Amino acid sequence: MKLILSNGKYTFLKWFAIIFLPAIAFFYPELANIWGLDYGVEVAKTCNAVGVFIAALIGISHINYTNELEKNK
Repeated sequence: MKLILSNGKYTFLKWFAIIFLPAIAFFYPELANIWGLDYGVEVAKTCNAVGVFIAALIGISHINYTNELEKNK
């Protein structure tokens, strides 16, 4: 699977997976508990699953980018 992301996409996805999704995975269930909202656990697990998937894509992109740099030396 050849996947190399542009710098902008890589930076956005990294921020999204490392900062945004974990924050939502913590924040929404806490609010759901306080305010009696639905699906707190489900939202947290979904955010974590999506975050892990994005992290895998970022990792693949990083490995492929590094391999391309090594080939071009």
